[in-house]
Amino acid sequence: MNISILSLESIARIDPSPFFILSLIPYLVFLNYAGKTKAIPKESFLGFKLTLLFVFMTIVFAVIAQIYFGDELTNVDILHGLAESFLTISDAFVVYGFVLTLQSIKTKKEVKNS
Repeated sequence: MNISILSLESIARIDPSPFFILSLIPYLVFLNYAGKTKAIPKESFLGFKLTLLFVFMTIVFAVIAQIYFGDELTNVDILHGLAESFLTISDAFVVYGFVLTLQSIKTKKEVKNS
């Protein structure tokens, strides 16, 4: 059997931490530009910012899982659920803001057409 350089085993040994940190750079650039535009509702922008809280809390819960349970966050259900709840909250704000905007647009069209 021919094993390539990028076998699953070699990929599994790569520490993903630097990739998570590097992924914050484009997200922070996005937040910078999103904060300057009027196209994103305030509630949605808050949700996008709360995503950073999710990232921070995931790191905190991962450390707690490792120290107190000696396991990865994904294997400690209560902590994993708590971490994911921060993502759910941030997503809810994003959706809520855009729903409000769509309702506002619909209302303006109805008023204009009546």
